[in-house]
Amino acid sequence: MTLEKRTLNLLPEALEILEDGFKSLPQISHSIDLDAIREVLNEVALRMQDNYPYHHPYYIGQMLKPPHPIARLAYTLSLWINPNNHALDGGRASSAMEKEAVAEIAKMFGWETFLGHLCGGGTMANLEALWISRCLRPGQKILASQQAHYTHSRICSVLNIPFESTEVDTNARMDITSLRKALDKGNVGAVVVTIGTTATGSVDPLPEILRLQESYGFRIHADAAYGGYFILADNLGAQTRAIYDVMSQVDSIVVDPHKHGLQPYGCGCVIFRDPSVGTFYKHDSPYTYFSSSELHLGEISLECSRPGSSAVALWATQRLLPMVRGGAFARDLGDCRMAALRLFNRITTDSRFLTGLRPELDIVVWTIRSESSSESSRLADEVFEMASREDLHLAKANLPMSLFKEVWKDFTWDQDYVTCLRSVLMKSDSLNFLDMIWDILSKTVDKALNLSRQSKGEISSDN
Repeated sequence: MTLEKRTLNLLPEALEILEDGFKSLPQISHSIDLDAIREVLNEVALRMQDNYPYHHPYYIGQMLKPPHPIARLAYTLSLWINPNNHALDGGRASSAMEKEAVAEIAKMFGWETFLGHLCGGGTMANLEALWISRCLRPGQKILASQQAHYTHSRICSVLNIPFESTEVDTNARMDITSLRKALDKGNVGAVVVTIGTTATGSVDPLPEILRLQESYGFRIHADAAYGGYFILADNLGAQTRAIYDVMSQVDSIVVDPHKHGLQPYGCGCVIFRDPSVGTFYKHDSPYTYFSSSELHLGEISLECSRPGSSAVALWATQRLLPMVRGGAFARDLGDCRMAALRLFNRITTDSRFLTGLRPELDIVVWTIRSESSSESSRLADEVFEMASREDLHLAKANLPMSLFKEVWKDFTWDQDYVTCLRSVLMKSDSLNFLDMIWDILSKTVDKALNLSRQSKGEISSDN
């Protein structure tokens, strides 16, 4: 394959325009050893070959989506200035672009009035949301499901917030009965609702949780780091669509533009429905906040220095691809989900596989059919390795027996989990490559099953 390089031809023209904005300044002499730079840069290129092909549709393992060309170019262009979005003194234009870009994200969830900013990623964004919960509800615990991202329990440990996980139902979504039992014990300050779990892509039942909020009065934080952008997709299931339709009622939302938002790492975003929570961030910095009476982003974020380049790249991407239902950006999300549904349908109609979790977004999980959980796990490990040697890169997830025990009949649970293969079909071309992906997967599964039969003496090595 070839990397996309044509858009690099646009960079010199943009640099000329940028340069023209500073033409009144005296010239600076640039002493650069091009040969030395070339040597090191080429060495970097060689070192970077030691990577999985994260940018290719054959990589359907972890949540790695290549940045859009406009994001790469805008980020690179801004590096000639290298703005810092902590204070307006370090990034005037990029701070304005961040505010505009974050406003578009808030609007996507139905918020016109809000407080929010970009940050280094979903972990930092969730930390800020849970920190605000602690400020508002000191001493009260945070609840999240067993399939919520592990970052929540870690953050609560860092912030010294009591944390408790609830059980999940057979769809890997927060179990409402388990949640109600935890709420009945009292002292709950906030519930984390996961809008797209990273293991299975499951979406917690927000409408039911909102009804419980009316009785128990807890805050709701939506961790939509992975799944937030799917609010724009037009092919969600009815139950999932109903969840996204009430997201505007939560108290805070985290979404990661560096996942489905086509951005380079790291670019996360946290937004709060109530702008008054900004009082908890308030502080003085007489040596950085002196050039403007306007809001400095450092006054509403825990991070100090932050790359303005992330804001520039996000702003440019949203300018090119508006985040609206029916637009090109939304259609791409729909294609990702369609790819997941088609892969799931092939798996469910193939006797070599076991599954049970219908994808709500674009993650598919399944394992290899056998007589026991340990044997299926072993086969999944083998297929994972074999597929990688054929340039098809999957991921694995150890999922609890409770998710599948009722649907996998004639299956022996000799351990309380099963290793599943996991695919995240989040590339723009995943749908177009699905037949080729299936061919490799099918071939490697046949090979793994034949080797297993040979080891058991069921068939000879000549077959």
